[in-house]
Amino acid sequence: MRQTGRDMLDTSARLLRLLSLLATGRAWTSGELADRLEITERTVRRDITRLRDLGYGIESQMGPWGGYRLGAGTTVPPLILDDEEALAVAVGLRAAALGAVSGSDQAALSALLKLRQWLPSRIADRLGTLDTALTHIARPDDGQTSPALLLDLATACRRGERLRMTYRDGSGAMSNRRVDPYRLVSTGRRWYLVAHDLTRQDWRTFRTDRVIDAAAIGQPVDLPDPPDPARLVSRGLAVNPYAMHVTIRLAMPLEEALRVVPATTGFHRPDGDDATIIDIGGPDADGLARYLLGLKTPLRILAPEDVRQAFLARVRRLLDENR
Repeated sequence: MRQTGRDMLDTSARLLRLLSLLATGRAWTSGELADRLEITERTVRRDITRLRDLGYGIESQMGPWGGYRLGAGTTVPPLILDDEEALAVAVGLRAAALGAVSGSDQAALSALLKLRQWLPSRIADRLGTLDTALTHIARPDDGQTSPALLLDLATACRRGERLRMTYRDGSGAMSNRRVDPYRLVSTGRRWYLVAHDLTRQDWRTFRTDRVIDAAAIGQPVDLPDPPDPARLVSRGLAVNPYAMHVTIRLAMPLEEALRVVPATTGFHRPDGDDATIIDIGGPDADGLARYLLGLKTPLRILAPEDVRQAFLARVRRLLDENR
């Protein structure tokens, strides 16, 4: 008997429901699946055969406690989620992105961006309502970036579209910028947009909580020799905000040096396999000298001379006080 269009749709829907049950990871008997799907056990067996023909690795276990299950490591395209599951996944990804879960924040934001494009309008509307009702509590010295803005910036980076944005700098001055976005970087406390500033013709980092608004203008970006975004943000945090900076050399590999001077405090670069050069910013020479003494590790001050002399003066005072 030839299947009608309606019959084919019913069969497809049933196969998706069957696949969703099997994707839970447990074993199902034919009777359990028949009860859940409101079909006969014969139809269950026929549908299992169809799924196997489509490439799904469905295992059979014999005996009274046996049943059907997806084999370990089986890829399940498409991912089958009902409305509540899809909403739960979106909320979880949102929390991971805003909470800057170590190692996963960028991936979470990217995944959330993709998921929102696939969500049916009924679920997207519920997520939007949730966004307006929830507030992310940042640390007292942190700004807040709206999820919608983060998603807009992520979209521009992913599509390679030029942005027109209004930005407020650290002094509160407002400016209009045209930038070619490259990457979003999270430090665990804040998000930064790494972009090529067309006005200044240079690579810059922008704190996303200082972006007032941003809109793609539909023009593809031109990225001349893009930098390492994480290193650019790291250098900006460690050196640029301060009036003075010192360059030191530690006789230890980069990985060990990062434990002595965190990446948020200094800008690191290896000097061979067994040494690391670090730039560190500070308010003045004496403040930097005090910080370097607090490291309690052998070091060499490469520049500037003002910091070296302030460091030596502190060391001499310590020696005089302990004679």
